Amino acid sequence: MCRFLAYRGSPVFLEELVAAPAHSLIHQSLHAEEAKTGTNGDGFGIGWYGARAEPGFYRELRPAWSDENLLSLCRQVSSHLFFAHVRAATGTATTRANCHPFTHGPWMFMHNGQIGGYHLLRRKIEALIPDSHYGARNGTTDSEAIFLAALARGLERDPVGAMASVLSEIVTMMKDARVMEPLRFTAALTNGEDLYAFRWASDTKPATLYAREDDNGIVIVSEPLDHTKANWQEVPRTCALVAKRGEKIVMRCMDEAMALAA
Repeated sequence: MCRFLAYRGSPVFLEELVAAPAHSLIHQSLHAEEAKTGTNGDGFGIGWYGARAEPGFYRELRPAWSDENLLSLCRQVSSHLFFAHVRAATGTATTRANCHPFTHGPWMFMHNGQIGGYHLLRRKIEALIPDSHYGARNGTTDSEAIFLAALARGLERDPVGAMASVLSEIVTMMKDARVMEPLRFTAALTNGEDLYAFRWASDTKPATLYAREDDNGIVIVSEPLDHTKANWQEVPRTCALVAKRGEKIVMRCMDEAMALAA
């Protein structure tokens, strides 16, 4: 399973979260503690917002722990909102185009999980992406396909509802194909202002997801960046965390959203 972090708040250097903590994301790329695999070395990516509406990003095939460019960027880049992701591939090629986060206009998305039986359903899932968005399909991952399909289903109006609609249809495809493997969807999404995080699975074992909010901002992670879990709140299973700019964080039930979308 992949590991990721998302931050929104007062501008900080990426280094403060990506590299400096005792259990930083770079450390997790080699020594993850709450994933099936301890090593996440199939590439990495960072994405951040600056003066422009669209995010900048840097993605690379090398493992995060061995890329000196990543450390240099994180020391120099300061941002009020950024994503970072280390990848453990689940059946698709290890290419730069398959590294997270994925971007489209002002939107940025990253995912930890997989669609069970994706190799059987790939053509049907890609058909969920209309022609208007298919030209933005650069890689081959199920993650990017979900993102683009959701963009075409009103992500700008209702991100949780759009994601729920796509996931609901994929679950139906899996049932029709008698796929026994689960769909696991732990993800983060932003438009540069609002921040969303999802923790859902078609079985009872969604990937881990934690959040921490203080006066500086909110951090969302696959694993706590330190060894004091008391500082972190586990995002409830089947929930979407919604952190809109200037509003209190709320939790939305993904099962309810998917039932409405079905």
